[in-house]
Amino acid sequence: MDAFYAQFVRPGDLVFDIGAHVGDRVGSFRRLGARVVAVEPQPPCTRALRAIYGSDDGVTVVEAVCAEAAGRVAFNVNSANPTISTASTDFIRAADGAAGWEGERWDARIEVGSVTLDDLVAHHGVPAFVKIDVEGFEDAVLAGLSRPVPALSFEFTTIGREVARRCLRRATALGFHAFNLALGDTMALASPQWMSEARMAAHLRSLPYEVNSGDVYCRSARRPR
Repeated sequence: MDAFYAQFVRPGDLVFDIGAHVGDRVGSFRRLGARVVAVEPQPPCTRALRAIYGSDDGVTVVEAVCAEAAGRVAFNVNSANPTISTASTDFIRAADGAAGWEGERWDARIEVGSVTLDDLVAHHGVPAFVKIDVEGFEDAVLAGLSRPVPALSFEFTTIGREVARRCLRRATALGFHAFNLALGDTMALASPQWMSEARMAAHLRSLPYEVNSGDVYCRSARRPR
């Protein structure tokens, strides 16, 4: 994981981890020498993050949903599988009855505060990398960003390809020009060449349903290494 993220993160960088869960990526970013703002709405997860990183001045935990606007958001909890808890009701509808998602139940709803990426930039500075993994709410997260950053990633699922398409459009509007992807949790870029928005959109459309999920990586102007 560290070797993979090293192509996006350097010592001294600031990273936003949107959908931090219990911090496996946070640990990687810290080992790479980055400061991390970890945004996570689920109280059990934020308690875990604070237990693990509470004495680390390089980690700031924000208990909130990252969204298009600041305020309050209804958040749907999957108690048996909290990694797929989500603020997106469209995601829940898409998963209902879908192959590979059988038996998933979002059995509780909590109301939590929301922040935007612009809010986080205003409070913490401009990140070198933003990781977004929020179960079908990625487009809402990107809608709350109005300025480019050097690089970011967003999760996609094959039950919600239109969300990824909206994310690509938004990323392009923000100035990102090169795209790649990693399938599942492979931590490896699937293409030796970075793609245009159009090529990435076509690639996502062509992926077999069984791929299930992965992450799209977006790069703006190349940073000198």
